[in-house]
Amino acid sequence: DCNMKEKKRSLWNIIESVEGDKVIWIIVLFLILFSIVCIFSSTSRLAMMGDATSRLDILKGQLFIVAAGLALILICYNIKNLNFFRTASRYGFVISLVLLVFLDLHLKLGPIKSIQFNGAWRAISVFGFQLHVFEVVKVAMVMYLAWAIDAYHKKELKLKVSDLWKRIIYIYAPFLLVTVLVLPGSNSSAVFIGGVLFVTILLGEINWKEMLLLLMTGIVALGACVGIYFATSNTAHPMFKRIGTGLARFDNTDWEAIYSDPASTREMKQEAVDHLSQSYSALIAVKEGGLFGKGPGQSTQRIVVPDYSEDYMFSFIVEEYGVFIGLFVVFLYVTLLARASIVVRCCGKETFAKLAVTGLSILISGQAMLHILVNCDIGVMTGQTLPMVSHGNSAFICFSIAFGIMLAMSRIASRRIDQETRKAESLMTPTGGSVSADTAQDDNDDDIIDEEDGDSYDNEL
Repeated sequence: DCNMKEKKRSLWNIIESVEGDKVIWIIVLFLILFSIVCIFSSTSRLAMMGDATSRLDILKGQLFIVAAGLALILICYNIKNLNFFRTASRYGFVISLVLLVFLDLHLKLGPIKSIQFNGAWRAISVFGFQLHVFEVVKVAMVMYLAWAIDAYHKKELKLKVSDLWKRIIYIYAPFLLVTVLVLPGSNSSAVFIGGVLFVTILLGEINWKEMLLLLMTGIVALGACVGIYFATSNTAHPMFKRIGTGLARFDNTDWEAIYSDPASTREMKQEAVDHLSQSYSALIAVKEGGLFGKGPGQSTQRIVVPDYSEDYMFSFIVEEYGVFIGLFVVFLYVTLLARASIVVRCCGKETFAKLAVTGLSILISGQAMLHILVNCDIGVMTGQTLPMVSHGNSAFICFSIAFGIMLAMSRIASRRIDQETRKAESLMTPTGGSVSADTAQDDNDDDIIDEEDGDSYDNEL
């Protein structure tokens, strides 16, 4: 019995020793668990889509990506100096710009080359590894804007121009440029990334009038891209071809009526099936899943829907594991937003940390909600995956880094709170006696030791 109690204590001590927001830890671990289970259940479909020779190969690949993601989370989590994240974030725009220009120009440099998916240029192959550029841009640009807005408020931008031009050069122009450069590869990604970045800037306490002007500028830029598409649509090399794909999704054609009409030709019926199959199959999956699901590996719609393990992962979860588990997944993403708001409040006056946590949490939860709405046939198909769950190596790695940064920020914030709490404690003993000078001196010595170890809170928050 004593041994059992000691083991329980040691396990509890391990859990207690984990710093940062434990709820965010629980959320990310649950999502990773769902990823492993769901990818294992859908490997028969993935084996037909890829070059893997067996389901075991796919599972091994997913476990490798999960291990790499966990390693990145731990690496970010163990970085205690906020200045490291701030310094790294200032290069987010440069990285995004280089990747997007390389992709949009369809460049090839030896083992590094742009590649297409379903007629759209969205990824770069780096020595055989497919890097989905938009996944990198999402995280990199949120972190960049957090740095740029923080540096602007702290008067750290060294360019000798007026404050207005600093905002244009460091904040507004990168936002507009990245959004436009994403557009040739994906309409939905451009709108989603632009929306997340706009909210991040808005929360950075930038002038409201300028934000309205920025929004109007973005709308004008989008309209110009649509005009360029129509002007070049009949040429050999039309520009912004994905705009045509996006506009087609707003088509009001009644495909159900065409399919049911006896007068429709076989070609017309097949076209109707092509338009309806994915969304209808997703709804069928949700309905057939019921409250408790069909059970692992029992999904039938995965054979019908081409991107079931990516764009329709939530439908897959409901079909195999039921509505209750589906609602639990929704609860995880909603809880992430709630916990992020708590972390933000704990960041005090540190604008960079507050914007980074807010932007990343909105990015993750917002993409999850968008994915779920599409799976429930609410709105047009966007192609956004379910963060940390859907199949996709680049997305998993990028979102792992995002979670690692959030956990690091929560860890730094919690240490700051502990310090402030110690400072606020009364110099009186519980019995009413005053604390001795020796005790007070010991506390001061502890603070000095922390600083000598390079762990001072001033370097963190």
